Amino acid sequence: MMQKFISDGVEIAFQVEGEGGSKQPPILLIHGFASNSRINWVETGWIRTLVEDGRKVILIDNRGHGESEKLYDSAKYSAITMADDAARLLDHLQIKQADVMGYSMGARVTAFMLINHPTKIRRAVLAGLAERMIKGVPGSTEIAAALEADDLSSVTDLAGRAFRIFAMRTGGDLKALAACIRSSRVAIKTEALAKVQNPVMVVAGDQDELAGDIKPLVAAIPGAIGLSLPEKNHMSAVGDV
Repeated sequence: MMQKFISDGVEIAFQVEGEGGSKQPPILLIHGFASNSRINWVETGWIRTLVEDGRKVILIDNRGHGESEKLYDSAKYSAITMADDAARLLDHLQIKQADVMGYSMGARVTAFMLINHPTKIRRAVLAGLAERMIKGVPGSTEIAAALEADDLSSVTDLAGRAFRIFAMRTGGDLKALAACIRSSRVAIKTEALAKVQNPVMVVAGDQDELAGDIKPLVAAIPGAIGLSLPEKNHMSAVGDV
């Protein structure tokens, strides 16, 4: 059972693993859309690896996901709001600064942390969302419709069907997830990214069409470095970030 705290009136679930004590700061992990901290970070082996490295690891279930409160108003799901949730979690834990790694939607959330809460981040990894972060990700309407459909058999859109199956496997609240994906997902302006001063790594599979090419996002963030994972797509790359 995860712990809970209240972020601007919304109950957010979190978990802390590892004792820390090394010279490295804690690391906050932010999962992707329709996933949760267990699927994204525990089952992929990330928690074990980081804890064995002496890190204190903080897991957050984004609003509408996992054990966090489910909301059905799309206006309450902006990535900016989720970034505020993550920043408030660090405040709740009395952590002044952490490394932050986000995957897919979590990468967008992490980017807004870099923009709006830069002093809370030492270093960041933006994974599973690269060029699409600044050019936009298509298909949200189709994915929302797939999540809202009465049953899977009526879903014909391939991307929507894939997300519906994934959300069912993770035990997600389909209506809450539909509200989340319907939330405004405006492309992040390169002018905002150009002001980022934190060290950043951009990572994506070289077969990840949802993420897009890493090079445009690397170029948009001063001093950022990129890592392309060979023969990995959006679903398989998360275990290799």
